[in-house]
Amino acid sequence: MTYESILKELSLHAVRPNLVDYDAERRAFTWEGARSGLVGQPDGGLNMAVEVVDRHVDGGLGDKVAIRWIGKTDRRRELNYGDLAGESARFANALVDLGVGRGERVFLVCGRLPELTIALIGALKLGAVVCPLCCKSSAESLRQNLRAGDAAVLVTTPTLFRERIEAIRGAVPTLRHVLLIGDDGGPVPPEQLPADTMDLASLLADASPNYDVPTTDPRSPALLLFTSGATGAPKGVLLPHEAIVVHHTGAWYALDLHPDDTLWCTADPSTLSGVAYGLLAPLSHGLTVVMDQGDVDAQRYARILSEERVCVWDTTPAVLRAMMQASMETLSAGPARHLRFVACHGEPLSPEAVLWGLDTYGLPIHDGWAQTEAGGVLIANYAGVEVRPGSMGRALPGVTVAVLQRDAAGALVEAPLGADGELAVRVPWPSMFLGYVRDDPATPRAVQGEWFLTGDQARMDADGFVWFLGRAEDMIVTSGVRVGPVEAEGALLSHAAVAEVAVIGKPDTHTGQLLKAFVVLKPGFEATDQIRREILSIARTRLGPAVVPKELDFAPALPRTRTGKILRRLLRAREGGLPEGDLSTLATGLTQTRDLVA
Repeated sequence: MTYESILKELSLHAVRPNLVDYDAERRAFTWEGARSGLVGQPDGGLNMAVEVVDRHVDGGLGDKVAIRWIGKTDRRRELNYGDLAGESARFANALVDLGVGRGERVFLVCGRLPELTIALIGALKLGAVVCPLCCKSSAESLRQNLRAGDAAVLVTTPTLFRERIEAIRGAVPTLRHVLLIGDDGGPVPPEQLPADTMDLASLLADASPNYDVPTTDPRSPALLLFTSGATGAPKGVLLPHEAIVVHHTGAWYALDLHPDDTLWCTADPSTLSGVAYGLLAPLSHGLTVVMDQGDVDAQRYARILSEERVCVWDTTPAVLRAMMQASMETLSAGPARHLRFVACHGEPLSPEAVLWGLDTYGLPIHDGWAQTEAGGVLIANYAGVEVRPGSMGRALPGVTVAVLQRDAAGALVEAPLGADGELAVRVPWPSMFLGYVRDDPATPRAVQGEWFLTGDQARMDADGFVWFLGRAEDMIVTSGVRVGPVEAEGALLSHAAVAEVAVIGKPDTHTGQLLKAFVVLKPGFEATDQIRREILSIARTRLGPAVVPKELDFAPALPRTRTGKILRRLLRAREGGLPEGDLSTLATGLTQTRDLVA
């Protein structure tokens, strides 16, 4: 399947892809050349905020719409680049007036509001470290993250403050200032301000719209992002200002950005995808970004794609699952005539999802690989080259990846082509993480010699395409055969009745581990023995009898993190009678896995 073959059937794709000769681009690429696409600062400085806003105003794009916001009730606001420059400068000055200095931590718990972008960019101008958190997090999860990150400032809304923050504020001794914005943006009336909080709108009104961004060390910390918690307690990851080089250049390749594009990213702004590719990367290219406050809804999303004339849609598997289960009537109610490129990040994408994109929009869904520690998308399927459904794609120009194994002496060596091993990235690259907060002992273990070890199991083919198998801790060894859960799940997902599936290894005295599947059915299908036999028959055909799941339970839902990743560790804990561990990132807020899969 090639991009050119799609072009023959569609007349919508009038622009030339940014990457058409992958091998030639890799040979010619240098990170020094990539940096030349940014303005930088004197003496080698680099500040994210300058690159995403101020340079566009200086270049004459001050009147161009930067953020097009849609509220839950369809109320709309627009901020142009001039607005963002002035309001973010006000926020930086307000922080200075509050005594907040460079390197201090500014946390954002306000969801998709324009003020989130203003605060993000303003704090970056100052040189503070910004940490957006998911507004659906539990109070306990927020307490843990605020304490771990030594929060000095928190920007949130009155409702979130009352429901999540007020009770835990005393448990965060470093938190000096809580700044409130209205639940739908704007000011908070004085009579509605809780004690010892401040109205952000008033602070901005009193601050100057001019701020001279000091020269910033490119490797100084800019972002603090917490991992999903899918494989254990979340870790706080520090990313440098220099990560904007990967965001800017990588998005040009991996999202195929063009100057007049409108981009919409549905990932939560607390995630790497949401903040880097939903805000920083498209703003660094001077694009218009759609920001929707509403919850996932197939009909609403179809309408936004159509009415906002979205050209590039960067979405998540959770959204795709909702869209794939919607009727064609629902999706066709908002024809996405301007849509040119669709990408998906966050967890592995099944081949069926890639093909669904072709059937629904005439476009393949482009999978890719990113990790919070990587600081950006480092592996992708590109617009102008072949897409191999089920593969994460090939490494970004300037990035070298390998699949490693350990030899008999324990040394890391590259695995034979097609063999399983651990995905690794050769160090350094500009967005490489600085470390974990509070000197987490995992930091030195992650980098060994010239390689960053991702903890992901993968295989690579002769053309450099990478195939994700699962996290190292999720791999299953049955009768001496290693099986990746993603591979097994893909086989089960090919049945027309299956909406979602998770496969784990269950302890077994004969095989070491047997494969057990938890299956969520699509609406209209009943959990019957006949359906079970059909699903296992397909799996036996595609996987072979040795590794077909021996047990299959139907479930109403799967335990997932708030960012949509399956919490297989909870399923393993339940099956093995082990402690369930950290549940602070569980999306449902349920405290027992059995509530989901019993």
